[in-house]
Amino acid sequence: MINFDRFQLDNGLKVIVHKDVSTPIVAVNILYDVGARDEDPDKTGFAHLFEHLMFGGSVNIPKYDTPLEEAGGENNAFTNNDITNYYLTIPKQNLELAFWLESDRMLDLAFSKKSLEVQRHVVIEEFKQSYLNQPYGDVWLLLRPLAYRVHPYQWPTIGKKIEHIQNATIEDVRAFYRKYYNPNNAILTVSGNVDTKEIEILSNKWFGPIQPGDANNRNLPKEPTQTEERILEVKRNVPFDSIYKTYHMCKRTDHAYHAIDLLSDILSNGDSSRMYRSLVKEKKLFSEFHAYITGDLDEGLFVFTGKLVKGVKIADADNAINDEIEKIISKPIHEEELKKVKNKIESSLEFSEIGVLNKAINLTYAELLGNADLVNHEKELYQAVTVEEMLTTARELFRKTNCTNLYYYAN
Repeated sequence: MINFDRFQLDNGLKVIVHKDVSTPIVAVNILYDVGARDEDPDKTGFAHLFEHLMFGGSVNIPKYDTPLEEAGGENNAFTNNDITNYYLTIPKQNLELAFWLESDRMLDLAFSKKSLEVQRHVVIEEFKQSYLNQPYGDVWLLLRPLAYRVHPYQWPTIGKKIEHIQNATIEDVRAFYRKYYNPNNAILTVSGNVDTKEIEILSNKWFGPIQPGDANNRNLPKEPTQTEERILEVKRNVPFDSIYKTYHMCKRTDHAYHAIDLLSDILSNGDSSRMYRSLVKEKKLFSEFHAYITGDLDEGLFVFTGKLVKGVKIADADNAINDEIEKIISKPIHEEELKKVKNKIESSLEFSEIGVLNKAINLTYAELLGNADLVNHEKELYQAVTVEEMLTTARELFRKTNCTNLYYYAN
């Protein structure tokens, strides 16, 4: 059980406080409710670019990292299709410095052509190294627009193409900042040996004067139900043929989410999972095989990925995957098999509650989902899934018409 308090400032900033007396370190996490799905289709990659720009200095702080490091702190950030998340850890006695740093870059980021050029170059190099010049790097540049036709999940966090970052102007960047980097579009969580009253005082002092922005009312296009199987075949200079299959699944907040997550574990979590045992160990069709879910806030994807053993034909490997899918939709799994993956997930959730930073991130994300207290009920939701529910969910999910295939051939 993670105990916490919450309050909200007059400008809309939500604040969560978790007291943990076991450590002298305090974690501060701030989530901005903006990700790649919020971008203009002709100006993608901005949320990720902004993650970099936020470390370039603000109106009163020329270099974000310097005062934090001098105070014994560490920081990092991540962006995905749904959110942008910044976090730091710092000794308790220097906590106010964290409020100063985070509030100043929310108040007024220091935009300059120089900082934009520096971060633009960094992101373009990352695009090239991770997506264009790396074996299998372009998989999601191909898969996303194949699986999504209208929803903005059709491009990865890095963006659709390098040109969108190359052509970004100072005016574009300022507009994105003004729209999304506001107190009423953020959640702040503090976890450590702190008192709620103390955090309330610090929050009002440093964040209270910041004016709210306009309400971020999303009106994203809903992806229509896929009605036919989709196939794309490509050839690339890679060592092994690979298969990628996706199926549209529910939102992170939907009832079926936990059953689908358990399905992915039954099929491919560990050496004793169904597909690893069958496709890798017994039939020796794949050198590696994975099944996982994207877990997005809007309707996401259930994903199969596998690299083939040299000499195995893609058609044969694909048929073997489909045979395993047929088994899971044709008859109920054993109660013991379900219990085993539930226990694994429960263990994983227990580990995710170790450390003030993990707890701060988890509480923040749960609050975005609707209620920070969800962190205390995840185990119950997984344990409540039944064998019958697993079968019904699998049959709905693994429809042939819901499948998108990328066959990735080695030259």
